[in-house]
Amino acid sequence: MNIQTPTEHQTRIQRLKALTDITHRGLDHRIMAAEPFASRERYGLFLDVQHRFHADVSPLYHSPELGSLLPDLASRCRLEALRQDIAALTGSAPPILTAQTGPLGGPPALGWLYVAEGSNLGAAFLLKEAEQLGLSEEFGARHLAGHPGGRGLHWRSFVAAFNSLPLSNEDEAEAAGGARAAFRRVHALVEEIFA
Repeated sequence: MNIQTPTEHQTRIQRLKALTDITHRGLDHRIMAAEPFASRERYGLFLDVQHRFHADVSPLYHSPELGSLLPDLASRCRLEALRQDIAALTGSAPPILTAQTGPLGGPPALGWLYVAEGSNLGAAFLLKEAEQLGLSEEFGARHLAGHPGGRGLHWRSFVAAFNSLPLSNEDEAEAAGGARAAFRRVHALVEEIFA
C-alpha cells in the first residue's frame, strides 16, 4: 500500500490529504463495494447516507466564524439539493435532520469541511454513474452537480482560502483529526444504511 507522508514543502491541503489518505481510501472502497449505482433503490440508500452527513455539516456552512475564514461558505452547502434529490426519487419530502455530531468548531470543523468540499470535487464521477440510472443535475442528482463557475475553480478557491488560514502545526493536526472523524462518520453511515 502506498502511504502518503506529509512534508513541510507541501501546502496545508496536501498535508491534510496525506494525513487522511488511508481513512479516505478505506471509505471510497466501502462505498463502491456497496454498489450505490446498481439500481435506483441502492442510489436511494446512497442519498440517505449523503443526507445524514450533510445534515451533520450544514451548521458549519452557516457558522459566522467559519464564514469569515472561508469566502462564500454558506453558498457551498448542498443539504437543500440533497433534500430535493430525495423528494424527486421518492415523491415525498425527506425528514428534517439535525446534526448528530455534537458541536463542532475550530480546526476540527475545518477538517469536516475539507471532507465535504472534497466530496464535491469527486462528484463528477458519481454524476456519470447516476446518469446511467436516468438521473441528472435537474432530477435526482442535483447535489452531484458542479458549481456554475466550474467544479475545479470552485475547489481551487476553497483550497486557496484553506491554505491561507493562520493555523499552527497543532491546529493542522486537529483539522486532520476532524477530517478522519468525518470520513469515519460516512463509513459508519454506509455500514448502517447499506447493511
